[in-house]
Amino acid sequence: MASVPAVLQSEWTKIRTVSSTTWTLVSAFVVTVALSAALCALTKATFDDLSREEQFTFDPTLFSFSGMILGQLAMVVFGVLVVGTEYSSGMIRTSLAAVPQRATFLFSKIAVATALALVVGMATSFASFFIGQALLGEHRTTIGADNVLRAVIGGGLYMGLIALFSMAVATMLRSSILSLGILMPFFFLVSQILASVPKAKDVARYFPDQAGSKIMQVLPDAMGGNEAPYGPWGGLGIMVIWVVAALIGAYLVLKKRDA
Repeated sequence: MASVPAVLQSEWTKIRTVSSTTWTLVSAFVVTVALSAALCALTKATFDDLSREEQFTFDPTLFSFSGMILGQLAMVVFGVLVVGTEYSSGMIRTSLAAVPQRATFLFSKIAVATALALVVGMATSFASFFIGQALLGEHRTTIGADNVLRAVIGGGLYMGLIALFSMAVATMLRSSILSLGILMPFFFLVSQILASVPKAKDVARYFPDQAGSKIMQVLPDAMGGNEAPYGPWGGLGIMVIWVVAALIGAYLVLKKRDA
């Protein structure tokens, strides 16, 4: 029986020696921070062009996370590659032969990858906030203002949960291409479009990304948006429910199917 510390060390070795996963995390950081900074600088220059309602409900904290929509896609790719690479390369057979306890194998892999995603997510969130606030000038806020620290920490948690959800989905589907083919359009297109459709947004607000992203808001109705029927932590809780359900599905699939 393989010991948990040995399995954790093995999974850490796998992740850090695969260049694609490393560069995906670097991309998540760079893309999120760079896009957020650019949009904050643009907003400062064009702030007077916003409507009175948008100016009144302007949330500088949330706006410093403007690049998160692309950063979360990089986290999706990271989560999928962590799992999918083993299936596409056939290494999953060797891994399960070395660690026949499938729960130990799965949750050790997920624990290591999630910890790494959370570290990168927190670094991304704090960097995006401080750089964004510097570029917003007189429209900025501070980390000590009410609920701002919660929102910044929440941004890091959100990125980590996106990666974790993607790992679980990839485990169920056992294919990087299929997983990316479902998750990328869902987060980048379907969820965003449905959230803008009057009759569909009441359902879309319970999607994992729509609910989880509320943790990054300081103002409930930021930028003229509609206030959700749940608070920031409630939204994150909904996202956690999605993640837990996906993890249960991932374990059941791995337990019942051959590699």
